[in-house]
This record gives sequence, structure tokens and C-alpha cells, in this order.
Amino acid sequence: MVKINLALQGGGAHGAFTWGVLDRLLEEDDIEIAAITGTSAGALNGAALKAGWLKDGRAGARENLDWLWTQVARLDDVSVPRWMQAWLPEPATISKSIEYSPIYMLGDALGRMVSPYAWGPLYQNPLEKIVDRFDYGRVCALEGPELFICATQVRDGKVRIFRGDAISTQSILASACLPTLFQAVMVEDPQTGNMEAFWDGGYTGNPALFPLFDASLPDDVLIVNINPLERDEIPVMPNEIQNRINEISFNSSLLRELRAIEFVQRLIDAGSVKEGAMKKMRVHMVADDDLMNDLSVATKIVPVPSIIARLKEAGRRAAGDFLAHHKDDLGHRQTADLTTMFG
Repeated sequence: MVKINLALQGGGAHGAFTWGVLDRLLEEDDIEIAAITGTSAGALNGAALKAGWLKDGRAGARENLDWLWTQVARLDDVSVPRWMQAWLPEPATISKSIEYSPIYMLGDALGRMVSPYAWGPLYQNPLEKIVDRFDYGRVCALEGPELFICATQVRDGKVRIFRGDAISTQSILASACLPTLFQAVMVEDPQTGNMEAFWDGGYTGNPALFPLFDASLPDDVLIVNINPLERDEIPVMPNEIQNRINEISFNSSLLRELRAIEFVQRLIDAGSVKEGAMKKMRVHMVADDDLMNDLSVATKIVPVPSIIARLKEAGRRAAGDFLAHHKDDLGHRQTADLTTMFG
């Protein structure tokens, strides 16, 4: 049995890719998930997995993740039969059609000019009715994978980690609170105990890796990337420019922590620090940047059932490829090339 940690990025409805990755990983009886750190959609995936895990093991975790994304897609079944997929437009075509539709463009423009506070008593966070149905007795339990939820405190702009009994509907909503779409979420600050306003955790930790540095947790962390690290084409249209700005912003905190991990690895390898003084993490990544490059922020915000189904399938395929090539590396050697990434 090999134990690993999971680091789950946020990315709106594109978090269905992570659903697929987790669904495939949960089929491996000899891989145990010791801890999960998640932001936004990653926080929802992590909470659903843990609650289901404590209810009925791996089968319960997969079932609860299915339930979560059924709710997000607002359908009884988000699966798309293989014979039908050949007749559906490509994800890139669907993404562009949404992004350039008059209704979406109007909504996007309003989001830049009208505050979410302008709605008054009509305001409602659409995620609340889903997140409120989580079994928090299990989500917050000491048993099962440790769960860390990341959010950004508005007043000081620093990351906060919610764990144990501090995890609630409000803290998960805080982790997924894009300030142009949702009102800041008021929740008790886990550091000070004061009620504070929080925004999306992606600004400061997407997701935060430092909770996994605890000596009691495994050295291996599998990061599920949603936001592409690279785009070959220079964005020229206003929506493309804004989309890339968002991707860079939401990847920056993760890249900073990965750079720090790579620096510590070099110090340990060079013998510059005493053995055991610092934890040497082994980093692994699962992603599908080709697919994510075809999509845009439009399909992050608008949950399209066919896109969600394809994202799940892509996640399962990416996880399967990782396991085929690197399962034996887990617990022994790192598979992410951080040296090249930061060279």
C-alpha cells in the first residue's frame, strides 16, 4: 500500500477533470489517500471524496463525487454515451460559441460594471444549495484523509487554511468565491477567531501545498492541474487576454511553492541541510493542457453537461496514463521535472 497526498486546483466547472482523475485513482486498491488540499472546485471535490470515503470506502467516494457533479450540471445524469459524442461539437467549438454569445458577453460586461452587492435581497450564491448538503460530520471527521481548504482573507490578502471543525458550508463557499461574481463570504478566521470576509483561495493558494509539509504525512503529492501552465499562442482578443491573466494569476501561488520545493530538494541533495531538518517532497502532476487550451473561462462559469462529461473522461484518461507510466514511482521517486520547470 502506497500513501499519497492530493493537491486539487480550482477552476470552476473545469473541476470535472479532477472528478475524472479521482474516479480513476479510487479504482486502485493499493493507493491510499492520506491528505487532500483543495481550492474552489478542488475544495468541493475534496469534501465530496472524504464524506463518501467515510460512508462507504472507495465506492462511497466515487458515488459522492458523481452526486456532486450531477448537481453542478443540473442534470440527473451527466454521462454522454460514446455513440453520441461523435455527433457533439468539439469542446473548443462549444467554448467559443458560449464565449462569443450575446448573452454571455452581456453577463461578462455586467460583471465588470455591476457589483454583486447591487442585487440586494435578490442575491444568492448558486453553489450554496449544493455545498450545504455535504455531510459535515464526515467532512470534518478526524478519520479518513486529512482535508485542507484554502481561501483568501480579503482584509490582509493572505491565505487561510480551514481544517477539521473549521470546515463548513461557508468556508467552502469562501474558497470558491470569485469577487466579481459573488459577495465575499463571512466566516470565522481560523487564525484569529474573528469573523472576516473571504474570497477565492486561488489568489493565494491554488491549492496551498504547505499543509502537506507536516512530517506525519507522506512525501508524495499528486497535483491535479486544471489551469494550463503554458499557452503557445499570444492572446490578442480582449476575452483571450483576460482569460490568460486569470490563468497566470491562479497559477502563480502554486508555482511559487513548487519553486520552494525544488530549492529545498537541491539543498538536501547537496548536503547543505541536515537530514530530516526539512521535508523532501516528491511531486507528481496529472494534467491535460491540450484540452484546457481549447477551453476558456466561459466553460468554467457555465457548466455545460457535454463538456463536463468530456472533462471527466479526460481526467480518467490522464490518470490512467499516469498510473500506467508512473504508478511504481509513487513512494520512490519524483516524476514532475521541477528542475526543467524552473531552470
